[in-house]
Amino acid sequence: MKVAIITGAAGLIGSEAVCFFSQKVDLVIGIDNDMRSRFFGKEASTSWNKKLLEESIGNYKHCSIDIRDFAGVENIFREYNRDIVLVVHTAAQPSHDWAAREPLTDFGVNATGTSNLLECTRLHANSRAVFIFTSTNKVYGDTPNELPLEELENRWEIEETHPYYKNGIDETMRIDQSKHSLFGASKVAADVLAQEYGRYFGLNAGIFRGGCLTGPHHSGTELHGFLSYLMKCAITGDEYTIFGYKGKQVRDNIHSSDLISMFWEFYQHPRPGEVYNAGGGRFSNCSMKEAIALCEEITGKKMNITYSETNRAGDHIWYISDLSKFRTHYPGWRWKYDLKATVMEIYDSMSKRV
Repeated sequence: MKVAIITGAAGLIGSEAVCFFSQKVDLVIGIDNDMRSRFFGKEASTSWNKKLLEESIGNYKHCSIDIRDFAGVENIFREYNRDIVLVVHTAAQPSHDWAAREPLTDFGVNATGTSNLLECTRLHANSRAVFIFTSTNKVYGDTPNELPLEELENRWEIEETHPYYKNGIDETMRIDQSKHSLFGASKVAADVLAQEYGRYFGLNAGIFRGGCLTGPHHSGTELHGFLSYLMKCAITGDEYTIFGYKGKQVRDNIHSSDLISMFWEFYQHPRPGEVYNAGGGRFSNCSMKEAIALCEEITGKKMNITYSETNRAGDHIWYISDLSKFRTHYPGWRWKYDLKATVMEIYDSMSKRV
């Protein structure tokens, strides 16, 4: 029997992974205790998605375990032991701002939780099991803000003469000596630890540093879930606040399905301890102003926008991921969802929930 364990199973990336890998293995064990509702309130709860998974996927089993609880996590791994061929770790505290409120909780979930899962995989899973860790571009801290940027009408853009202009930021950018936010720092710890389990123990660990991860199953809130929360405000008319940089800050956006297809490529041919940037790249990116214009175009309504001069600590002005390394290692992979197709899917899904 082949078993996959997926953490954050009712969240955006976790649920997409459950749906996909349930067709590839015999049993999917989902670990998710809906901490997102504690982080961001009832409107961010993933309980609706958990219910959907349990009703629609016959070989799915849900476990409401806190990943900070080593004994609880280990009990699950012991039960399925060498049948475990894949661990997809997407559970996290994902917000800059929230991390500063409870640093110990943030570090516990992001760093200690990852340590627990890596060690349980090493001790109990199949010796060839693959461990996929959903890291973040925030491991680079605010180093991207040192790049030479120029202000255009609707966005910031890197100077055309810079090596990053063509494809974006690659994995050689330093991850220390910068301001990360406490969230970014806890993810650095987890990121490096996952690399070490690959390099030191030979665990088939892949580290994916995501840009903005998005899609129709996102429970977006003001503190996390850029496009999802933006579309929610566009539909409901709720006030949306832009934080700094004149609303011209740029993000690349990758659809959850495209990210899972990256995971699938890695699962089939793992490279222990390898690090990959994972985002929309030059194929799918936008500034805040451009995203607002797109939401207004799709909904046919003017958004209720306010502006704050204060940007979030450690936030990026311009970030586009370079996926050249991954595409060189896995030449069969490519994006399927551009920005407009992604936002249209979010609109269709959100319209049914708000």
